[in-house]
Amino acid sequence: MTDQISYGGFEASEFAENPEPRVACVLLLDVSGSMMGRPIDELNAALVTFKDTMAADSLASRRAEIAIVTFGGVVAVVQDFVTAEHFVPPVLQTRGDTPMGQAIARAIDIVTERKQIYKRNGICFYRPWVFLITDGGPTDAWNTAANRVRQGENDKAFVFFAVGVENANIETLKAISVRDPLKLRGLQFRDLFLWLSQSMQSVSCSSPGDKVPLTVPSGWTEI
Repeated sequence: MTDQISYGGFEASEFAENPEPRVACVLLLDVSGSMMGRPIDELNAALVTFKDTMAADSLASRRAEIAIVTFGGVVAVVQDFVTAEHFVPPVLQTRGDTPMGQAIARAIDIVTERKQIYKRNGICFYRPWVFLITDGGPTDAWNTAANRVRQGENDKAFVFFAVGVENANIETLKAISVRDPLKLRGLQFRDLFLWLSQSMQSVSCSSPGDKVPLTVPSGWTEI
């Protein structure tokens, strides 16, 4: 596990073997102490469902790229970008407080780095996704990260989604995200990740630059 991405000479062979356009998705996951017990167990199980669903789609498995940034005490890149066919869900463990501002900044950084790698290797790509899931509120400074989210959305550099679990600070998520945050009903992580995988499949089956209408999530959200 590392919080530094280093691709080195692997880039050329990686894209020679699979020159498909890419849709990058960073899962920005809260693993702070409040997620201990059933919440983290359900989240880990949902990551397995996500893997299985994406791997079952031959095109999405080669076009969708997954990275995972966790924040609980520290911020860590626990999964560098890898195509869905090679994604192995990590077993997440809880600890510490909620440095969400740092985590958002790190997620934006690795998306920026990955896009530069695509360009350097002549790989077409869709607008990346940053998908935040949290059950609390940030315990660090987050205003700069919020400004970066809004600037990135304005520049069409990425799409940012925020999902609040149980006791999440929805008002803070509203201040961070351009679009309204979603509130997870109970601990329905599996249904959330099924929606995410289906949405990514829809995007990956389109042509880069096309507008892809996403279905309004239902069943796992509440007002």
